[in-house]
Amino acid sequence: MNDKVAMLSSTRGIEKPETVDPGQIINALGAAVIVVGENHEIMFANSAAEQFFAKSKTVLQDASLDRLLPGDSPVLQLINQVRSTMREVTEHGIILDAPSTGNRMVSVQAVPLLELPGAVVINFQERSIADQIDHRLTNRDTARSVSAMAAMMAHEVKNPLSGIRGAAQLLEQNANAQDSQLTQLIQDETDRIRELVERMEVFSDGMPIAVGPVNIHQVLGRVRKIAEHGFGKNVHFIEEYDPSLPPVSGNRDQLIQVFLNLVKNAAEAVPENDGKIILKTQYQHGVRFAMPGSKSKIHLPLSVSVIDNGPGIPPDVQEHLFEPFVTAKQGGSGLGLALVSKIIGDHSGVIDFKSTNGNTMFRVLLPISDEPLSAIDDTGEI
Repeated sequence: MNDKVAMLSSTRGIEKPETVDPGQIINALGAAVIVVGENHEIMFANSAAEQFFAKSKTVLQDASLDRLLPGDSPVLQLINQVRSTMREVTEHGIILDAPSTGNRMVSVQAVPLLELPGAVVINFQERSIADQIDHRLTNRDTARSVSAMAAMMAHEVKNPLSGIRGAAQLLEQNANAQDSQLTQLIQDETDRIRELVERMEVFSDGMPIAVGPVNIHQVLGRVRKIAEHGFGKNVHFIEEYDPSLPPVSGNRDQLIQVFLNLVKNAAEAVPENDGKIILKTQYQHGVRFAMPGSKSKIHLPLSVSVIDNGPGIPPDVQEHLFEPFVTAKQGGSGLGLALVSKIIGDHSGVIDFKSTNGNTMFRVLLPISDEPLSAIDDTGEI
């Protein structure tokens, strides 16, 4: 039988593959894999672990895991649990916050290495894009709730506010100096409430947005120009564009609003003297996922990233960052990113982020347009 197989393979020009080194397989994995000994010394690290810890294999294999992670790290507790039970342990949603790893959320799988007493194999898997997208889509439902609330507030609150302000103005005409201060206070607070209502009103669902082919580099060029003449005048901007990108399917004005908000947040986060913002575009093959209520999968190959060298987003805020009234900025309203999430959702796109110490990236995935750019839009004018 083996002779027949060999003969058949030979006639088809197929050669028997050579034996594959297990180390090559482990190095090809996208997840960071290390092996620690009984004293937490690192005995092995694959290529992904080098990137994960931002250290070479040589440095890692001369290091100890309890020196790379805080003493109270859940990872060290998992290792001790594996050693005591001699069973595999997996835990999701572990927050790592150390100079060697940055701030990131991971799933950790720890397995005893039976052939070597006290040794444990550890697999670090960053939270998958599918999980993150699912979480963002859940936030989109929250934005829809805000839409209904905004419509109600606009209708039920703005009209009475006009009456209150008008009454205060009438009272002010016959008021003395002390009472005039009170009537002015009423008017100022009424204006403040109206402004808040109007900011909420942008969430209300109106007519479907008008979309067409948009040159995303023209959008980013306009955003950069606005930033450099205002809030980002002391920031160093770096453009990493793929000039071959096809047009985006979207609304140009709303996309400007989205990236203006993201760039403004980045400019407020970067250091005052050495602030840096990277605007990056690229084409990503194979990015597809199913939207709620749709059987077909949406193709989102256009990736636009805004990357800053700020201090990062606090871990306790990250899970709820796109929800209304959640903010990491002192004095912020928490509506900016919720509005960004809604606009990107209206474009059938997805927004996500990754934040570590000294680096935060917001990435927007958008669909391409089936229509070509018009001659006017393709001139490069912004």
